[in-house]
Amino acid sequence: MTHNSLTVGSHAIVIGGSMAGLLTARVLADTFEQVTIIERDRFPTQDPAPRKGIPQATQLHILLTRGRQIMEEFFPGLEAELIEAGAVVIDMGGDVEWLNPFGWAARFPFGFQAFSFSRCILDWLIYQRVSKLDNIGIIESSHVTGLQTNADQTAVTGVFVRQRGDDSQPLQPQELTADLVVDTSGYSSQAPKWLQAIGYDAPEETTISTSMGYASRLYEIPPNFSENWKGVYIQAAPPQRTEMGVLYPIENNRWIVGVCATAPHRPSKHEADFLEALKNLPSPHIYNAVKNAQPVTDISIYAPPGNRLRHYERLSRQPQGFIALGDSVCSFTPIYGQGMTVAALGAVLLQQRLQDTDLAQLPHRFQKELAQVNTTPWIAATSQDAKYPSVQGLTQPPSAIAKAIGWYMDRLIQLTTKEPQVTLTLFQVFHMLEPSSILFHPSIVWRVIQQLLVRSPQPKLMPVE
Repeated sequence: MTHNSLTVGSHAIVIGGSMAGLLTARVLADTFEQVTIIERDRFPTQDPAPRKGIPQATQLHILLTRGRQIMEEFFPGLEAELIEAGAVVIDMGGDVEWLNPFGWAARFPFGFQAFSFSRCILDWLIYQRVSKLDNIGIIESSHVTGLQTNADQTAVTGVFVRQRGDDSQPLQPQELTADLVVDTSGYSSQAPKWLQAIGYDAPEETTISTSMGYASRLYEIPPNFSENWKGVYIQAAPPQRTEMGVLYPIENNRWIVGVCATAPHRPSKHEADFLEALKNLPSPHIYNAVKNAQPVTDISIYAPPGNRLRHYERLSRQPQGFIALGDSVCSFTPIYGQGMTVAALGAVLLQQRLQDTDLAQLPHRFQKELAQVNTTPWIAATSQDAKYPSVQGLTQPPSAIAKAIGWYMDRLIQLTTKEPQVTLTLFQVFHMLEPSSILFHPSIVWRVIQQLLVRSPQPKLMPVE
């Protein structure tokens, strides 16, 4: 099955079979005669399964609603396939107990649905769709070692690829030519070094980290479980409390349970420590649910590097024929659940620019506009991370405006304990369905003012139940 509608080139190469890479390949298949994905890892052959190339695959994943919508547009019927594979549909207002720094958010069913499933199912379903497109080829167990250029190095014309061989007989790099090379190889991208090797500057980088650690485990949902909720989210409250806990149902009648904390108290993979971390959360909801439940996996640990933004848009010179998107450009602390959706938004932007931009002009225009796409989620993640005592990478204290916005956001979250409409509006912004400007609508601002006029005492963190 081919989706070509407007051919702009004969061959495009996608470096990395990440979620960003698979979505990018789907977009390129509409406008290039042939698309090749180069992936270090190997994809599962028969059933969904974690793989080395996605080290965070065993941790809890949240696909924001905007990301799910985009994927459904790229792959019609994907949502139905997710449900058929066992994804649990959750009403975020009625099915989830959310403990934020000010108390329990008011629960009510308002039809804001989210899908809960393991990451490997989504990867599998999208890989299956992409691999069946007849103009997409996938080269596995291979990695790119550098960029090919034309004689005057003004354009990237392909890549050098090395396939995995044994140590005694290393394989020589192969040359693949292309009209466009897209780097979606993730946080560990070597593109800055490749650009320097062909005479260009590496992009500047901004890195902000809290040294957050994650531990996750799957449990069978007990047959006698009878609570009136499906999921629990116990939010961190930095700087006072940096631990958080999450329990969500996924396919096969299981819970995925996760705890997160910053250094020096990052979670342990030992069972006693894991249960103690759940027990020490400010609510016993999760601990009580799993203390007698049957675990079905070991405890999986993940220590991501944090937020990093590569400023390709600031480069004074860019070669033709090369762009980057996804985590190769902008990656986040995973607890905010933005990564896959931001990658999807980058793929949508590429789809739009391929329709109206000459390939020679594409890199400069695309990277400028991608930076704008990344700005809001970047600010959302890093402004929260700035509250953690362990944060590193901040070059200056928050501005007065940033402090004011932070104060206002706290007041909105406080309102979720009694104002369902505010909760719904926050969900719409968090899930990237509405711009953050909607949070300053007069009706929302008035609710904040009313709350202040009541002159209630400043909420304090305190044990719950």
